[in-house]
Parts: sequence; structure tokens; C-alpha cells
Amino acid sequence: MHSFGQSFSWWNFKSGIELEDLLAGAAKIGYRGIDFLLEEYWPLAGKHGLTLAAMGGHNSVPEGLNRRENAPRIEGELRTNIAKAEKWKIPVVVCFSGNRDGQSDEMGLEICAETLGRVAPMAANAGVTLALEMLNSKVNHPDYQADHTSWGIELCRRLNSPAVKLVYDIYHMQIMEGDVIRTIQQHHALFAHYHTAGNPGRGPLDGKQELNYSAITAAIAATGFTGFVAHEFNPAGDPLEALATAYRLCQPAQAF
Repeated sequence: MHSFGQSFSWWNFKSGIELEDLLAGAAKIGYRGIDFLLEEYWPLAGKHGLTLAAMGGHNSVPEGLNRRENAPRIEGELRTNIAKAEKWKIPVVVCFSGNRDGQSDEMGLEICAETLGRVAPMAANAGVTLALEMLNSKVNHPDYQADHTSWGIELCRRLNSPAVKLVYDIYHMQIMEGDVIRTIQQHHALFAHYHTAGNPGRGPLDGKQELNYSAITAAIAATGFTGFVAHEFNPAGDPLEALATAYRLCQPAQAF
């Protein structure tokens, strides 16, 4: 049975360990991918058998897709990065709504759809998914517009493109709305990529936080998802030990 692969965000686990040791150690644990690795290190991922599971699509999180004045810059950045993703076989290019700054949700949706609509055909032809990431506006990203799953779902529906989906970040959406497993069951067709972290505190996936990741990843596996569930938490100690613990907890074969 094919199921999802596990990945991890490089920036969370890079401290206190050499990159080669991190990549080799993660691959030995069973990881199949890595997120947001700096481009200069992309060849090293392949050397260790890791897929580049996701890359950033544009700058920046606060200055995102929801402003028309940002559109020329972001469209150019997305086209450049879609081409890189196609060359390097990176399945997901992550996008950000930007902050509200007084703007209505309806206007934000309209403008995001305009810009993504211009680049979605290129992404579709390249076999790349543009995935808008849901982030919390309560703790980590004050005023971020795409802070509820319903907003992202409406954006996807307006575009109706196979190349535009969402990053469902479990940590962020637990803070904003909870009801994680039901959301996955109902809307998984629009989720191209998942992120994990313990809440509260964005810490490890352990008994000190409120999310049951064994049950959550079982629910993801039950949808037939074959992309990546990527860990984006801050480890408390040794990064490879934290990655090994998370891998065992979230491995689909053990989640049922």
C-alpha cells in the first residue's frame, strides 16, 4: 500500500549538526524528503536519497499575494521557482497570502486569485503544485490573511486549477480552529502538503502537547494521500533523536 512520505523542514533541524550528518541520519531513519533546503544544498539531498519535497515560491510572508502592487514581483518569482521545481522534480511550491493590513477577506481572495491564476497554467504544465500555506494569526504571524482553512478552500474553488492547493499546517490550524481530523477527512483533496508541530510552543511531537499525531496521521493515510507530511517543529535536544521519535509516531504502518 502506497502512503505518504515523511519530510522535515531544514531550518528547524539545522542547528548543532553538520548538514551531511543531518541528511544521512534522516535518510537512515526512513525520511524520504526535506522541505525548504537552501538551493546551494539541493544536490546533497539527492546524494542522500531525499526528495526536495517543498520549496518557497516567493518573498515574503507578510508582503504576499493579496496586494496588487506585489503582483509583478511575485509573479516573476513564482515563474522562476516553478521552472526550478520542474527541473529538480520538487512537487510543491509554497505561497503566502500576505497580511491583511486592513484589507477585507473578500478583496484578499480576489487579488490572490488574480495573481495565482496567471501562473497556474505554467505550474500545471510543469507538474508542480502551488500550495498556499495556512498560518495562525494569533501567535506566530499576526494579521496574516490566510489564517483559516475555509479561506484557502474558497481560493482554491475560485481558481479551480489542479495546480493550486493548500499546505495544511496542523500546528497553525490547531491554534486557529482545531477540529483537525474532521477537516482532513472533509477537505483532503485540496491539501497538497502537511506540516506538523506540537502545540503549544511549536515543540516536539510528544506528550507535552495537545495534538494526537498518531491519530492525525492515521486519518491522513486513510485518505490515500501519497505526498509528504513534513515536520516543522523545534526540537528540544538532538535533532536526529527528535526526528526519529516523530517518524515512529507518524509512520502510517504504525498509525493504524
